[in-house]
Amino acid sequence: MTDKITKELRKFSVKERTLVKEILTQLRQNDNTGLRIVQLKGHSDIFRVRKGRIRIIYQRSSDVFNVLAIERRSEKTYKNF
Repeated sequence: MTDKITKELRKFSVKERTLVKEILTQLRQNDNTGLRIVQLKGHSDIFRVRKGRIRIIYQRSSDVFNVLAIERRSEKTYKNF
């Protein structure tokens, strides 16, 4: 899964990558201020952060934080979840 995320990040501009890193740092520190976080329907532990056209889908359960996808918004963004 990490290879897929790394491959997607290569498609982003430097500015977008910096933004993604800032968001991930905030999420790891459990600081949700200024983030649009929504729980995905049908899942109790999978969430989505939206910032412009960028979507970060992650799983959080107790102490575990796992990034599932980082993508630009498209018709296929939420198909696998």
